[in-house]
Amino acid sequence: MGKIKQAVIFAGGLGERLKPFTETNPKPMYPFQGKPFIEYLVEQIVSFGINDIIILLGYLPEKVTEYLGDGSRYGAKINYCITPVEYDTQFRLKAAAEDLQDEFLMMYCDNYCPINFERLVRAYEENGAWIQFTAYANLDGYTKNNLKIAEDGQVLVYDKKRTQTDLQGVDIGYAIVSKKVLSLMSDQNENFEAVVYPQLVERGLLYAMVTEHRYYSIGSFARIELTEEFLSGQKYIFLDRDGTLDVRPPKACYVEKPEDFIWLPGAKEAIKKLKDAGYFIILVSNQAGIAMGRMTDEDVALVNEKMQDDLLAIGACIDAIYYCPHGWDSTCSCRKPKPGMLYQAQKDFSINLPECYLIGDDERDIQTAENADVKGILVDENYTLLDAVNDLLEGKKG
Repeated sequence: MGKIKQAVIFAGGLGERLKPFTETNPKPMYPFQGKPFIEYLVEQIVSFGINDIIILLGYLPEKVTEYLGDGSRYGAKINYCITPVEYDTQFRLKAAAEDLQDEFLMMYCDNYCPINFERLVRAYEENGAWIQFTAYANLDGYTKNNLKIAEDGQVLVYDKKRTQTDLQGVDIGYAIVSKKVLSLMSDQNENFEAVVYPQLVERGLLYAMVTEHRYYSIGSFARIELTEEFLSGQKYIFLDRDGTLDVRPPKACYVEKPEDFIWLPGAKEAIKKLKDAGYFIILVSNQAGIAMGRMTDEDVALVNEKMQDDLLAIGACIDAIYYCPHGWDSTCSCRKPKPGMLYQAQKDFSINLPECYLIGDDERDIQTAENADVKGILVDENYTLLDAVNDLLEGKKG
C-alpha cells in the first residue's frame, strides 16, 4: 500500500455547458461505452492502490450514489459528502474535513489523464509541497494557460482568471494535498484554488508535475468528442522501423531508397497479426539521413510507400507514420529517445499511452517508451518482432 491512501473527487457542480444532458443528470454521469465518466475515475483511483474514496456531491447526488453504491464492486470504499448545490469547492471540502486523512489525492470529476501516480507522489515528497498537482504542458494550445512554472516544478504564478500573457501550462487536478492547506481557506463560499493556491505560491509550497499527455474532459460538448475517442477501447501499438521491420543498415548508412528496404524474417507476418487483432499500428523512426544530406523527405516517403505496398499485398498496413528528420546533435523534441513523436501521435489519435507498447531494436526505443510511460519491448535477431507480437497476443506481456 502506498503513502497516499485516500482520494477526494469534486463532483457537485451544475454542469451548465452540458445541457440538456445535465437538466436531468449530474455532469459526472455522462456515459462513454456504457459507463459514466466518474466510473472511469473510480477505476483509475483503485489502480493507483487507493481504496478510500470521498465524492463531494451537490447537484442530483442520488444519481451518483445509487450507481456507484458503497464502492465494493470496485474493490473500494466510497463515502459521499453531500452539500447544497450553490456551494463552491472550498465549502465542499470544509464539509468533508473531519473525514480527510492528513494527505490525500484531490481530483476533478470532469478531467481524466493517465498520470504517473508514483512519480507524482515522489515529487510531492521531494519538494516538501503542501500541494503537488498535475499540469498539462499545453504546448499545443489545447486550452488557456493559468500557470507559470519554474524548471524545478515550483509554481511561480497561479492565475485563476487566465489573464496574464507569459503563462505556460494549466492545472488539471490530480493533486497530492496536505490537510494543512485547510488552515488557509477563508470563511466565504469561494473557489478553493482561487483562495489557497496564491497563498501557497507566496510560501513556495505549490508545485506542479508537468505532463505532455493530453487530458480528456467532459467540461463541454466540444471536448466530449475527443473523450469519446480516448475511451473508445481502440488498441494502439508503436513500432520502430530500421532494425525492427527491416534490416538495419551499417552504422552511418541509411535506407535511402526503396530497394534498400529489406524485410526481416517474420516482420510482415507480425504486422498482419497485429492488424487482425484490431491494433492501430504507428511507426516512429529516426531518419537522421535527411539532416546529413544523404536523402530527402521524398526519399523517406518512397521507402515507406514500398513498405506499405508490401503489406497491402498480404492484407495489412501501417496506420500512421512519424519520423524525425533531425541530426544526432539536434535539440528537437522528436528524436528518440525523446518522446515527441509519441506525444504527437497521442494528440492526433487520442491515445492512452500507458496502455500502449513500443517495440524496437535499440535501447533508445526502450528509453523513449519510458519517457512517455509506454511499455517497451526490445527485439533482436534472437527475439524478433514476430516473437514479441506472438507473446503480446498470447497475453505473455503484462
